Amino acid sequence: MIVYPAIDLRAGKVVRLREGRPDQQTTFSADPVAVARAWLDYGAQWLHVVNLDGAFAQANDNLAVMEKIAKLGGFVQFGGGLRSFEDITRALSAGASRVVLGTVAVQDPALVERALAQYGAEAVCVGLDSRNGLVATHGWQNVTDVTATALGQRMAAAGVQHALYTDVARDGALTGSNVEATIALGRETGLQVIASGGVSTLDEIRTLAASGNVAGAIIGMALYTGALALPDALAAAQGA
Repeated sequence: MIVYPAIDLRAGKVVRLREGRPDQQTTFSADPVAVARAWLDYGAQWLHVVNLDGAFAQANDNLAVMEKIAKLGGFVQFGGGLRSFEDITRALSAGASRVVLGTVAVQDPALVERALAQYGAEAVCVGLDSRNGLVATHGWQNVTDVTATALGQRMAAAGVQHALYTDVARDGALTGSNVEATIALGRETGLQVIASGGVSTLDEIRTLAASGNVAGAIIGMALYTGALALPDALAAAQGA
C-alpha cells in the first residue's frame, strides 16, 4: 500500500483544515518545496498535493508551487479546483503524475472520460469525498444526493481505476479515518481506493493495508503534529 504525505496549499503555504473548513486552518510552513523535499528524504515515493484555493475557486499560484515540487523527483498526485480539460492538461504538463477530479466527476462525468481517453487511467483519480455518506463537492462546501458507492461504481464502469475516499467529518481531526467505509468502498466498486481523512495510527494503516481493498493512504495532520513518523507509516503500509 502506498503512503501519500499530504501537502495542502493555501496562499502558497502548507496548511491543514479541520473538516475542510477554511475558518479552521492551521499553518505549518511557508515553504512547501522544503516540506516536500523532507517527505521524499524520509522515503516517500508519492506526494498528495492539494490546491485548496483552487477548490474554493480563488485565484492562486499553487500550480507553480506544485511544478517546483514535481521537479524534486517524486510522483505527485494533484487535486483541487480541476474543473476543465485545460486545468487537467496544465496540471499534468506541470509535472503531476496523476490528477484528482472531484466536483467534475459529479457534474461533468464526460470530462472524466475525456481525461481517461487522453491520458490513461493511471493519470486520473476521482474524489469520492463524502459527508454522512453523500458526496461533497466544491471544496466540500456542497453536499449532493449521490452516495460515494454509487458514484464509484459509475466511475469504474467508465474506466476509472483510482479513487480517493475521505469522510469529511474526520479530516484533520486525528480521530482516525473511516476504515470500514473505505474498505467497503473498495470491495463494492472494484476501484483502487486511497484512504484519506484522519489517518492517525499505525494499526489503522496496517488494517487498511491488510484488507486487500485499499491501495493507499493519505496522511496529513498526523505527520505534521508528530503523531506519526513517516518511516513508521511507510513500514506499516508494507505490513511491518
